[in-house]
Amino acid sequence: MTLLTFRFAPSPNGELHLGHAYSALLNQKLAKASGGRLLLRIEDIDTTRCTPEFEAGMLADLKWLGLGWQEPVRRQSEHFAEYRTVLERLIREELVYPAFMSRGEIRAFIADSEMRGRDWPRDPDGVPLYPPADKALPMKERRRRIAENTPFAWRLDVGAAMARAGKDLAWAEFTDETLSATHLVEARPQDWGDVIVARRDIPTSYHLAVIVDDALQGVSHVVRGQDLFSATGVQRLLQEILGLQPPAYFHHRLVLGPDGRKLSKSLRDAGLAALRDAGASPDDVRRTIGL
Repeated sequence: MTLLTFRFAPSPNGELHLGHAYSALLNQKLAKASGGRLLLRIEDIDTTRCTPEFEAGMLADLKWLGLGWQEPVRRQSEHFAEYRTVLERLIREELVYPAFMSRGEIRAFIADSEMRGRDWPRDPDGVPLYPPADKALPMKERRRRIAENTPFAWRLDVGAAMARAGKDLAWAEFTDETLSATHLVEARPQDWGDVIVARRDIPTSYHLAVIVDDALQGVSHVVRGQDLFSATGVQRLLQEILGLQPPAYFHHRLVLGPDGRKLSKSLRDAGLAALRDAGASPDDVRRTIGL
């Protein structure tokens, strides 16, 4: 019998809040109920915002909650060489291209287009899709700009990637927290346009690192927040073109603040450290989040 593998994968770029507690404890509950294992992954590819201090605080919060995980902990910042190998394959297969436009240039391009009466498409988060100009650059021009140290990011050519996949994509989504039934969800990576898969100085992005890690760690079940539901389409496309076995997914409810909005690290919403300092217990946290 195959051992089911779950994972909790926070980024140490702020303090954990009640939403993180719900996701971590739900993963632990499901792993225990299935006789499976729970992994902890530190998603710290953003070497500017992620700090050892935040990681230490995060680990303290998780231990206080009573979360247990299988060692060793995987830190993404220690595995850039693995991500670079995958990126180089995508470059060789011409499924990514260097994108040179700055944010200001993107805004100007889109503003000009909209002045001409064309509504510019936006992704599910409301961000304008990347313009197509760089994708049409000749190889010689791309190499010249890279040689001159022009800043760029590697973007996935979604059209080419979907043609390579050669079929309609979907994923198995569990219907509720019991994980007793699934239904197929159509993957729509094209809704996100040509997403960034790596930067010049960091050979990966969230989308690329997460699917590489899930495959290498044998993750069978990805249980994460509803805010990442649409992004799963991009990850399914990357899994398909790289020949990686996709896990099953469950995108759980979000823990919302009193004003009905999603909790945020940046606003220090319902931080676990603050709750602990105020005298709350792990059981208080479990009751608050409905576990």
